[in-house]
Amino acid sequence: MDNIAIDVRDLTRRFGKFVAVNKISFTIRYGEIFGFLGPNGAGKSTTIRMLCGILAPSGGNATVAGYDVNRQSEQIKQAIGYVSQRFSLYNDLTAEENLRFYGEIYGLKVDSFQERIEEVLRMTDLVEWRNHLAGEFSGGMKQKLALANAILHRPKILFLDEPTAGVDPLFRRSLWELLYQIADTGVALFVTTHYMEEAERCNQIAFISQGRILKIGEPSALKNQISSELLEVECRPLMKASRLFQNLPGVRGITAYGTTLHLNVTDIQSSQQAVSESARMNAIEVVSIKPISASLEDVFATLSEKK
Repeated sequence: MDNIAIDVRDLTRRFGKFVAVNKISFTIRYGEIFGFLGPNGAGKSTTIRMLCGILAPSGGNATVAGYDVNRQSEQIKQAIGYVSQRFSLYNDLTAEENLRFYGEIYGLKVDSFQERIEEVLRMTDLVEWRNHLAGEFSGGMKQKLALANAILHRPKILFLDEPTAGVDPLFRRSLWELLYQIADTGVALFVTTHYMEEAERCNQIAFISQGRILKIGEPSALKNQISSELLEVECRPLMKASRLFQNLPGVRGITAYGTTLHLNVTDIQSSQQAVSESARMNAIEVVSIKPISASLEDVFATLSEKK
């Protein structure tokens, strides 16, 4: 159990009669990047707030860095770092002033304070921006500063809630390189994201919908579970085809991707024949039809259809 960073068992949160998080369970190890995926309102942020000691659970239990979320919320806050989607540092302070201010709040020792500030500024490529006001930073640079602040006190666990929302793809890549570096030091990372390409980078991912976890596993394993059930159909008109194919026997769900449809089916061969026949009878032009490997988006779509 020494390598367990977060252990969650039947964790639940209710707001009146509404169940925001419904008996979820999972385990995260130190040095692991855990991706938490789901639509808005699925329960992602509520889960994070409980694990960070901000919101009391209504039921179940969890330990974070060995501390009980029901009884040791203050100890949890000292052991973790947190990066939110919305920039929460001070715009009218420089990058270094923000770090110095929060370092004092964290209670960092004076003799190692400046050394640690220099270290996180180098890690996040903000050395040359140290004397610039945070309010002058781009969205990506603000998130780098927020990350520098979150790791300043060397937390054992780092929570990142939609950290790359609204920033450009180049920044997303550079941020993930930083996250790998942090994970390599043994820190556990809990990341929520809407981006499936980011989820591919995680060691383990969990899909959550309407407060329930639908599936947990390694990205490659989850994709392999449904790869034998997917057909890609390039056709036009697309939406007419989608409406028709949805009602075919053996078709469990359809997702549109550009000029193609991904069909989740019970049997590849019989579904290919049914799609071709339906297209011929209804003036649908089929450019190609073939089995494909699943993407994580396909996984989530399939899981959502089955729940």
